[in-house]
Amino acid sequence: MARISPYYNYKHDSDGNGYLEVCLRGMALLRMSATNKGTAFTEEERRELGLEGALPPQVTSLKQQVAKLYRTFIRLPNDIAKYQYLRDTQERSEVRFYALLQQHLEEMMPIVYTPTVGKAVQQYSDLYTAPRGITVSPRNIDHIDQILEDYPLHDVRMVVATDSSAILGIGDQGHGGLAICIGKLALYTAGAGVSPFHTMPVNIDVGTDRKELLIDPDYLGVHQKRLKGDDYFNLLDRFVEAVERRWPKSIIQWEDFSKDVAFKVLERYKASVPSFNDDIQGTGAVTLAGLIAACKLKGEELTDQTIVVVGAGAGGVGVAKAIQDGLVHEGLSVEQARRQMFVMDAGGLVVEDVHCLPYQAPVSQFADTYADWSIDGEVPTLLEVIMQAKPTVLLGLTGVSGLFKEPLIRQMARNTERPIIFPLSNPTSNCEAVPDDLIQWTSGKAIMATGSPFPDVQYEGRSYPVGQGNNAFVFPGIGFAAILGRCKRISDAMIIESAFALANYTDKHYHGLGRIFPPIKDLQDVSMVVATQVLATALNDGSATREDIDGDDYGTISDFVRSRVWRPKYLPFKVADNAI
Repeated sequence: MARISPYYNYKHDSDGNGYLEVCLRGMALLRMSATNKGTAFTEEERRELGLEGALPPQVTSLKQQVAKLYRTFIRLPNDIAKYQYLRDTQERSEVRFYALLQQHLEEMMPIVYTPTVGKAVQQYSDLYTAPRGITVSPRNIDHIDQILEDYPLHDVRMVVATDSSAILGIGDQGHGGLAICIGKLALYTAGAGVSPFHTMPVNIDVGTDRKELLIDPDYLGVHQKRLKGDDYFNLLDRFVEAVERRWPKSIIQWEDFSKDVAFKVLERYKASVPSFNDDIQGTGAVTLAGLIAACKLKGEELTDQTIVVVGAGAGGVGVAKAIQDGLVHEGLSVEQARRQMFVMDAGGLVVEDVHCLPYQAPVSQFADTYADWSIDGEVPTLLEVIMQAKPTVLLGLTGVSGLFKEPLIRQMARNTERPIIFPLSNPTSNCEAVPDDLIQWTSGKAIMATGSPFPDVQYEGRSYPVGQGNNAFVFPGIGFAAILGRCKRISDAMIIESAFALANYTDKHYHGLGRIFPPIKDLQDVSMVVATQVLATALNDGSATREDIDGDDYGTISDFVRSRVWRPKYLPFKVADNAI
């Protein structure tokens, strides 16, 4: 088995019990997040490890430590203070951090990820206290092999990498985007049980075009305009090639790349390294899952719907492509699927050969679809599409706060008895509409989901659940399945299967309760179902390379997935013969 780190390694004794073999003694163990048990070191361990006298006399349990951490957490004054407290906890002890996070996942997920992480990204340089992951930049790319060799984890299986060009709905954030990768990997561990000791967050710092960062002397990133074109891709090529050399079993998740490069990056590397883009494919899968669940609530089929996707960037086109694949999966031809879906950008309807960028072409509309409409411009506007195509589904991925105005929503309610309306933009301040307004404007008929968490809506004596279409319901399971399957690629079939797995989970556990997504507290159970079904698909479509599992034996695959989950618990320590 490969050594996890030069400082420690996970081993089993003759009875099969796990323990941590450490190559360090004394205070060094208390300074590393992987080896710091704090007051939970037993008296015997303290003597053997050179910690006797360095810690308070009382030996406490992990349970006691977590309870104490939580008491402090709930007293903190605001979300950023809570975010920083959790990050500091993680830097002191991985096990304590994940034990705390898993126990209070529903409460803490909005802190470690959206919406609070957006604020943390913007304040990254001011909040910075400790290093995590790596930064690749024009200044150090010539040393990339040595950088990866020096990384303190020697068996990386999951890499989350961003160039920070399109963070959530707040755009180019330069070096601050590293916080997004850290948050994503926290959910890989808390949700799917990916060991944190096999992960690496990466900021590909190619500069920033945000003027206020470039002139800020305290900004910690590269003070130059963003690399473009060949210079940009040459740097990215060298990074990917180095990762392949160092960790050939690793998976790369691309995160928060601008629409100008997101599709190019995905296409450039998906055949050579197992990788996927969460903004394109993860957002698409989770939205498709929500649509399937919403259709079941209406007693209708996905193929019965006419769909408007507002926002034609990476996220919007990714959603449109996933829905198109879902419609084809359910029996429509590609042309039929395209005719039932209208993708909008700031200039109006995306139309083939009329108003369309190359990456939008597969989900563009045909000009003859609206040939008999009465429109004012060359292509229909959003309101013209809503009025004349009479859609039953409206999805927002624009980052434009309040875009879905009352007249537009009331028209949706005239089109269908129960309109499906998902304002999905993050963070909360960028949401296209708030759930309270959607319920009021549709007289309680709308089926809703948002990208950020909102409380349930109270209207005329009834409570309306607001589903959170969070990518965390799918990406941890996709990535975990790819790791376990030793996948050579992450296929489109694997992505679409994650959507159906999530929709089936929601239907099985929440049928009749008005929910189209499960609550966040179910994330671990959801991730196991998603990972199992995605791994089965990977085994059957040739994406997985392992041959010791039957892709048709669902029970065995499920048991295998669950047996590989990392859980936050303190292991006994033993000192290696060569300890210093």
